[in-house]
Amino acid sequence: QIKSHVEGEPFMLTYGDAVSDVNLKDLAEFHKSKGSIATVTGVVPLGRFGRLVADGHQVKSFEEKSPGRGDTLINGGFMVFEPEIFNYLSTEDSCILERAPLEKLALDGQLSMFSHEGFWQCMDTYRDLLLLDELWSTGRAPWNIWDNDPHRDSGSQQ
Repeated sequence: QIKSHVEGEPFMLTYGDAVSDVNLKDLAEFHKSKGSIATVTGVVPLGRFGRLVADGHQVKSFEEKSPGRGDTLINGGFMVFEPEIFNYLSTEDSCILERAPLEKLALDGQLSMFSHEGFWQCMDTYRDLLLLDELWSTGRAPWNIWDNDPHRDSGSQQ
């Protein structure tokens, strides 16, 4: 649906269900430097559960959930695409970006990953909403980078 609006130009896309302090300028520059058709932002989600480390039926250690990060990367939903992405998409309702298109791009060596180690949090559940709302209302929202932006017009409304 957006093809006619971005014809011939690289463009950025986000799912809109997460907040982050991803530096979009760095993401775009990284994408350009790699020369691939698509770049996703790799993030490590915060753990929600404690972890058992076991040897058979014997628990060797128990690690309670913590603000620390694990080692599984996910697509954080901040992406850059070249116009060639449309060669990987179909107009069928069954075309799901995360399935065949991104999988095919990876197989073709055309999917790069911009690694982001800063703040990233999805808002998929009510629990996520409460967490993000608390961060915002207490002035501790790491994604609120515009309040510290010296180029921001101080008279404008948020």
